[in-house]
Amino acid sequence: MKTVAVTRIGSLRDPDETTRGRVGVVDFPEQPLGPEDVRIRVAYAAICGSDPHLAEGFFGTDVPIGLGHEISGVVEALGERAHRSGLKVGDRVAGNFLRFCGTCRPCQDGRQQFCENIQDYNRPGMAETITWHASQVYRLPDDVTLRKGSLLEPTSVAVRIADKTRIRVGDRVLICGGGPIGQLVLQVMKRNGATSLTMVEPIAARREMALRHGAEHVIDPVAEDQDARAALITDGRGYDVVIDASGSPRAAQGLLDLAAKGGVVVYGAMYPETFEMPLGLSSYLYLKELTLTGVFVSPYAFPRALQILPHLDVDELTAAVFPLDEAAEAFAAHVAGVHPKVLIRCNDLEDVAS
Repeated sequence: MKTVAVTRIGSLRDPDETTRGRVGVVDFPEQPLGPEDVRIRVAYAAICGSDPHLAEGFFGTDVPIGLGHEISGVVEALGERAHRSGLKVGDRVAGNFLRFCGTCRPCQDGRQQFCENIQDYNRPGMAETITWHASQVYRLPDDVTLRKGSLLEPTSVAVRIADKTRIRVGDRVLICGGGPIGQLVLQVMKRNGATSLTMVEPIAARREMALRHGAEHVIDPVAEDQDARAALITDGRGYDVVIDASGSPRAAQGLLDLAAKGGVVVYGAMYPETFEMPLGLSSYLYLKELTLTGVFVSPYAFPRALQILPHLDVDELTAAVFPLDEAAEAFAAHVAGVHPKVLIRCNDLEDVAS
């Protein structure tokens, strides 16, 4: 089974070709179909911003490391007990790359994201097929194409981030980082009643995209004084909700100064393992009473992500598509930032929504 994998550990951005990380197509065995499993013929697998971190050895260094967790496809086979949710062969689906076991203490305590068996079905999705437990699989709405459906997982992240903000209608909201997650969060927060909705992003094309999809203001943190602009936009009060979707250590600390007293700051990205942010507890937690939190994965978010996905405009995020055999070129385009997001077409499946 053709599968996209890391074949050499190293940064994909390393200018030295002899030490640069490498991604290629390798042959993996097809996963067995258990009694409660669903085999999916993968249509599209989107490249996530976290995928290059696997090449850097963030989650281990034994190569090849299979890639891909943002997928859509068509049900090809079902185990004999995989029909409880109404799935049928031929259904167009997407899903959660993680299976929450439901039996460990965190799962029973309402904290699925810390499931002790979370890796059991974490299988590479940039492949011709993937086999998941039926609990991971969601049938796509009739009006959502397979291409759009590949963004169900990142949409679940945006929903999870919105959950953690505890947003109230009318809250002033700032988002830092105009990549795919930032753009999806922008649209989700707009639908949650955000006001003074602001995107902080150094790349002009991403700022323009944000304006097309609901941002009221954009700030270039390189060319502008972001503190002064934020104060102007919020009448000096700051933002009730501040979200980092950039993963940039440089951006992370400065966001605390943009939050209003009593505000919520969500760090909704991956950060370098060695990054330790200085934090003035007296200033930010005592005097301003900020609530600081992060996001790991997306428990309890997928059903609502499925509901909101048809209402999101993601055409710009799904325009760039590479065939499976050109996975290396797809990752090169992703790393270079040539496109807002890059999809890999794993099989030529009919992509028609009614």
